[in-house]
Amino acid sequence: MQRAVVLGGSVAGLLAARVLADHADEVVVVERDEDADEVERRGVPQRLQVHALLPGGRAQIERWFPGFGREAVEHGAVASAAHQSEQWVDDVRSVRAPNVVLLNGSRTFIEALLRRRTLALSNVRVLPGAATGLMYRDGRVSGVRISAADDESVVPAEFVVDAMGRSSRLAAWLERDGWEPPPLERMRIDVNYATAYFARSAGEPRVAAATSRVSPGYPKKTLAALTAVENGRWMLLQMTYGEDRPPQDWDGFLARCADLPPIFAEVARNQPIGEVHAFRLAEARRRRYDRVDRLPGGLVSVGDAVASFNPIYGQGMSAAALHASCLSEYLCGTSDATNVATRFFELQKVVVDAAWDLSTQSDAQRLDTGRPPLPIRLQRALVDQVLAAAIVDVPVATAFNEVAFMNAHPSTLAAPSVVLRSLAANMRTRAQAARRRGTRITSDATA
Repeated sequence: MQRAVVLGGSVAGLLAARVLADHADEVVVVERDEDADEVERRGVPQRLQVHALLPGGRAQIERWFPGFGREAVEHGAVASAAHQSEQWVDDVRSVRAPNVVLLNGSRTFIEALLRRRTLALSNVRVLPGAATGLMYRDGRVSGVRISAADDESVVPAEFVVDAMGRSSRLAAWLERDGWEPPPLERMRIDVNYATAYFARSAGEPRVAAATSRVSPGYPKKTLAALTAVENGRWMLLQMTYGEDRPPQDWDGFLARCADLPPIFAEVARNQPIGEVHAFRLAEARRRRYDRVDRLPGGLVSVGDAVASFNPIYGQGMSAAALHASCLSEYLCGTSDATNVATRFFELQKVVVDAAWDLSTQSDAQRLDTGRPPLPIRLQRALVDQVLAAAIVDVPVATAFNEVAFMNAHPSTLAAPSVVLRSLAANMRTRAQAARRRGTRITSDATA
């Protein structure tokens, strides 16, 4: 194709532009933030919260930008090995799985590096401005209307990628122009975030990444995550649900850190940097382009523009990378990319289903007020068995991490080997707990 246009220059848009650079003479990235390397990037309201590049996402990015991880580390990112990771569940430390290998950096840092690598390509350029609509010819997109500096123009295009994020206006444009808009699925999650930065001493950190989650019925309600990032800093996140908001003042934030597992209190004893940054997400959203019968040809949507879910699972950037690989698979397998991209949305659905189901599973369980259908109860019972076993059994923890890190499909957790091992591990745990209770009762009676 001669020209492809990408609407939005964040992670999803940049990776889509990299893929399109192999298929188009020119790729234009329309970005309203003229200097997207700045921290105050308006298009990413969650940019100041904790981010990490999961192994699945990093593997896909390395396909398009060989040496990306090495370059990130050279510029200050922290590549954490398994021995530098801690995972806590209900204040119990999980076993250490060998596949907990992360690339830790702030969202701004990772996005800036992707931007530099993408714009270094000779046929990719940025066009400052905001997209306001599409043009069509013969049932296909033919251009994008752009508003920039009080000037309206049309950029001709044979292929358009919507990477406008959670607030994408593509569905409204399609409905306005007589096409079928995608159905919108919503799920109330009511999550609240607060992230604080702390100074980090020089040298390799003993722990570079940690998470702490709580079960729905556990007395404590604050989830947490921390990562060692560039510029000698820690990022420490607290997350709650509903009306319980993490403190935005330093005294309150530090006091709540003291009630978390020890590593979080240890990090919080370092010098605070700046202020506590809050973020709230009321609902998860998914636009079902895979269910639309009437779409113009040469049009796809990627990243948060398709699905945005609870960020506590850290899947956003990695999902965007997998969407880019779906785009590559589609473009390499079609003789005319300007046709309706049905095959692309079929490929993308596999990725979105996996991330959506994993991230919304615990949220749905927390919010349910009635008795769910039997298939849902059985699915949750299976997942609960695996989650419980992942705390105490290394092979089960490794299998679960492969799914959480977007290296494997969630269906792999239903494999008989994983299910049976989970059941056996949980039976051993219960037996050990019963023996400990019996020992304590005997000791008390003797005393």
